[in-house]
Amino acid sequence: MSGVKRVGQVIRLRPEYREAYLALHAEPWPGVLATLQAANIRNYSIFEYGELLFAYFEYTGEDWAADTARIAADPVTQAWWARTDPCQERLPGTPDGEQWLTLPQVFCMPGDAP
Repeated sequence: MSGVKRVGQVIRLRPEYREAYLALHAEPWPGVLATLQAANIRNYSIFEYGELLFAYFEYTGEDWAADTARIAADPVTQAWWARTDPCQERLPGTPDGEQWLTLPQVFCMPGDAP
């Protein structure tokens, strides 16, 4: 892969866990951030709209499968997910084995494309 892979994802935030979820993300664990950076994830942001969370990040690596497997295998990230996953509800159409629904990119401002 060359250039930047842009990823947009969506999931439902369970209202009863909203405050806990926001508190976790107000102070993200340094080990989780380090794992994401080591796996070539950049510009990771999560936005809230009502009960929906929208995530955006850029992947700058060469081996998406290996880098995402590295994230999934990290014990600190697994512990983080044990705290955050119950706060979320997968949306219809989310593939088996995935938590967030990845959205197709339909537009990129000219000049910004990889």
